[in-house]
Amino acid sequence: MSEQPQHHSVENPSPQDHNDQKTLTTQNAADYWHSNLRLLAKLLTVWFVVSFGCGILLVDWLDQFTFFGFKLGFWFAQQGAIYVFVALIFIYAWRIQTIERQFGVDDDEGSL
Repeated sequence: MSEQPQHHSVENPSPQDHNDQKTLTTQNAADYWHSNLRLLAKLLTVWFVVSFGCGILLVDWLDQFTFFGFKLGFWFAQQGAIYVFVALIFIYAWRIQTIERQFGVDDDEGSL
């Protein structure tokens, strides 16, 4: 006799359950992705300005200033762009968590 898998139903869902707090609609999903892409566009713009603008285009002008004994343009090209990029990663993680909670698609819910 083959055994059928048993499905357990939860009669009293956990108060931590996010599924009943906000139903993900098509409009809600579209608004979430719009907010996500807007955030990405802002952060990528900052990254581009710092890495390409300060590290390549404005390097000669920035070299008239010093930062920790290095010419500022050289510092941006070698170190500054990396530091800004790492900071942008943390900013994205912080902001996307807020956006996910706002639209009800946080990791605990498993939506999207």
